[in-house]
Amino acid sequence: MSIVIIGGGAAGFFTAINAKELNPDLDITILEKGKDVLQKVRISGGGRCNVTHACFAPKELTKFYPRGNRELLGPFHQFMTGDTFEWFENRGVPLKIEDDNRVFPEANTSQAIIDCFQKAVENLNIKVLTNRGVTSFYQQDSKWVINTKNEEFIADKLVIAAGSSKKIWEMSQELGHSIIDTVPSLFTFNIKDERITDLGGISVPNATVNILDTKLENYGPLLITHWGLSGPAILKLSAFGARILAEKNYKYEVEVNWLSKSSEEVLEELNQLKKTNAKKQIGLKSPFTEIPRRLWERLLIASSIKLNQNWADLNKNQLQKLATQLTKATFKAEGKSTFKEEFVTAGGIDLKEINFKRFESKLHKNLFFIGEILNIDAVTGGFNFQNAWTGGYICANALAEE
Repeated sequence: MSIVIIGGGAAGFFTAINAKELNPDLDITILEKGKDVLQKVRISGGGRCNVTHACFAPKELTKFYPRGNRELLGPFHQFMTGDTFEWFENRGVPLKIEDDNRVFPEANTSQAIIDCFQKAVENLNIKVLTNRGVTSFYQQDSKWVINTKNEEFIADKLVIAAGSSKKIWEMSQELGHSIIDTVPSLFTFNIKDERITDLGGISVPNATVNILDTKLENYGPLLITHWGLSGPAILKLSAFGARILAEKNYKYEVEVNWLSKSSEEVLEELNQLKKTNAKKQIGLKSPFTEIPRRLWERLLIASSIKLNQNWADLNKNQLQKLATQLTKATFKAEGKSTFKEEFVTAGGIDLKEINFKRFESKLHKNLFFIGEILNIDAVTGGFNFQNAWTGGYICANALAEE
């Protein structure tokens, strides 16, 4: 039985390897349009490859997927993060869990994953052909015909693992599949504001961030960058609010609670600090361990407070303004920036047209879609790769059937 996989990335390789191991008689060919394979694996996690995330309960894991959470619940019961650990360790690539629960190879380099995949496809005699951009594919007499610029391939089963490829989406559309328009899903908020200018690199561990006039809110580490705000708190908001923020043309207001406390609670703490630190200058040191001194100084200035002013000299209005800056600081966002080298989009093949027990098209027999070609995406932290491993494993089982 012949199988063609379009896409030489993580999902394509993982599917091919599992299918061939289950059924050695399969004739599998991977077609990659570029000159190199596994490029997204190479750059993931700053070159270390964030393989998955240490979340071991299927229902909990689905919460990290703004799109695809319901559809992935069943598949995660079949192949989960624990299975990912076992799969790589059985092939000589032990994994490690870091403090933030992201998972990396113990070797601390993405090359360990790439070498694992390339060794496996060589040992299993899986053909990997580069510079093979697909120009068309269609079904003819129960076979799949796949054309590149100079070649034609005939396959019993066809797997589309081409990532967020607009060209492949258009070809899938010609077969009757619906495409959900793509929008960026993982990005930082571009903000120009004197309160954070030149504070790049400063972070706050537990901020609460919400987008005004929406229900979007998130809690977690917040990072100030030279272009605005980033970090887990922001990136999760960008993922879950991908379509809402696109509709706003990336112009919206962000409210930041640097302390994740109520304004009333913080005001009470400030009044207490005024009593206990009466003769101390307010700008000498941040009284909140979560707020770095440089950020504290900016928030004081924004509250009309002089840095050399003593705590005892603060009036009621200044204290109220400071409480507001600490708990309800509003910033105008305009535009977005890609998060590091990782560009993730929301959009792709409509999930209603996929049988998630096999990752097979409901419209065409023996046509399979896996990975980011589907309208599935996740927050940063290894979740998009876990989607690739889970989909690839289930798809491989379907491919291995005679």
